[in-house]
Amino acid sequence: MALDHQKDKPDQKLSASVREDVGLVLEALKRFERENVVSRIWKGDASLWKSDPETQKKIKGRLGWLTIIEGMKRQVSALEEFGRLIKTKGFQDIVLLGMGGSSLFPEVCRNTFGTAPGYPRFWVLDTTDPATILYLEQKLSLKKTLFILASKSGSTLEVESLYRYFLKKIEALQLRFPQEHFMVITDPGSSLEQLAGEKGFRKVFLNPPDIGGRYSALSYFGLVPAALMGIDLRLFLNRAEEMIKTCGMDTPARENSGVQLGLLLAGPGGKGKNKITFLMPEAIKSFGVWLEQLLAESTGKEGKGLLPVEGERVGKPEAYGKDRLFIYFSLASHPDPPLDQAVEALRKSGQPVVQIALKDPYDLAGECFRWEMATAIVGMEWEINPFDEPNVTESKENTKKILERFKKEKCFPEPEYFFEEKGITIITGKEAPPGATLSEVLKEFLKGLSPSGYVALMAYLPASEAHEHLLQKIRMAFRDQFRAAATVGYGPRFLHSTGQLHKGGAKEGFFFQITAEDREDLPVPGSGYSFGNLKRAQALGDVESLRRRGLPLLQLHLGRNSEEGLDYFYQSLKNIK
Repeated sequence: MALDHQKDKPDQKLSASVREDVGLVLEALKRFERENVVSRIWKGDASLWKSDPETQKKIKGRLGWLTIIEGMKRQVSALEEFGRLIKTKGFQDIVLLGMGGSSLFPEVCRNTFGTAPGYPRFWVLDTTDPATILYLEQKLSLKKTLFILASKSGSTLEVESLYRYFLKKIEALQLRFPQEHFMVITDPGSSLEQLAGEKGFRKVFLNPPDIGGRYSALSYFGLVPAALMGIDLRLFLNRAEEMIKTCGMDTPARENSGVQLGLLLAGPGGKGKNKITFLMPEAIKSFGVWLEQLLAESTGKEGKGLLPVEGERVGKPEAYGKDRLFIYFSLASHPDPPLDQAVEALRKSGQPVVQIALKDPYDLAGECFRWEMATAIVGMEWEINPFDEPNVTESKENTKKILERFKKEKCFPEPEYFFEEKGITIITGKEAPPGATLSEVLKEFLKGLSPSGYVALMAYLPASEAHEHLLQKIRMAFRDQFRAAATVGYGPRFLHSTGQLHKGGAKEGFFFQITAEDREDLPVPGSGYSFGNLKRAQALGDVESLRRRGLPLLQLHLGRNSEEGLDYFYQSLKNIK
């Protein structure tokens, strides 16, 4: 099945090899045309998703991503001027303090495009891990650093905590205008807007409030950081506009690229091919993390969901079960023959593959819109609201309650069932047999892992090269031994993305929470707790949510030597017979 949605722009073709699912997609395209679905989307018809009037009202308040591009095009000159101004003010570094939708696309831009010559270095800090915060701080000259506080709600706990920490550091320098080291991207009326006004921050960008965080890449949340990196905004938005035309109101469903992709996800996904596995060249690899949040947080509702599998090394066809749908991004400017060959082997074996051919990294601007539209289509087909995130909010509330208890009692609750081996504390949630080993516990724990299940490695660790290497080895072991999809998420970042799917999606997951002792800790000024305490409260809050739902969970506390602990986890997994 070939879907050519842009005959005059062959570098952005979408083609699909879905075989037995082709009938599902073609029937849905006909239905969309009969029911005028495309024009109804653009007119903001919330009944396409839900029949409840109250939910429809909320959905209508989250459809601003459809039309944001026109407003942003009018702001290009001002954004470019602001980027040039900051470049001339002597700043050497810019640090974005954000979480989830406010930080992931800036990170994609940083990793994909880098910063233009003469522009300050750009960093994204979206963690409460003290080692990561300290590592970045040591790279900065604080006198020459600009901090961006990015939060739609203005009340994101991680952003607030990081701001308090760096504010104290800046104040200690006794600069003449310390407030000019901070700026804000937020919604109108938020507490961040109020804070910026009271303190006299350098700049405030108020984003349209009718856009959810994970749909905000083409708004100020994505474009302000892009301008500060010196990215070509005009080319970027032109590429986005080209894609939007292929998804527009007047584009029939059978030619509409966003609709086509959405139905390719929704049809096979609803029939069990719900592990959406991204294969992409190194040059645009970080785009998978943005896609991960968009898909997982949007579709993980009401016992349904698409599980994004990003960052997994491509394997041979026999390594996979029947639950995969592969999305292959080819990039003309960065050819990757070995990846091409691996994808062709998957196709020949009968695995379903959707290929998206891009000309160069600037085409990612168009992909942002195509995938936003496609994700909205999945929600429509599955009758879920793709614009809310109820279980993310639940985890935030759990964290706040645990922190309040910690401030009163000065300690966290001890686990009830656990044992120790090789310096690792294994928290089982139920009594383990006397003399149990980690290999034995893993074998028993994974008995219920079905061919349609998945494993989630939830690591509250610094995202170091050593940790990443070991976690990827563990992930590959799950795939090769159990033919199970395995995801790797760093806490607390994943709570704002796959965390929604873990709790709201199908009960298919087996969860490993991995923690370790913080070798150094940092205070959150004026809070009564440290970043290490905050990170632990977030982990415990997630445990509470997972256990409340009866989901399979094993906690591994690695002690002070996290690398040795991860390696022992890997060896114990490999020892399962």
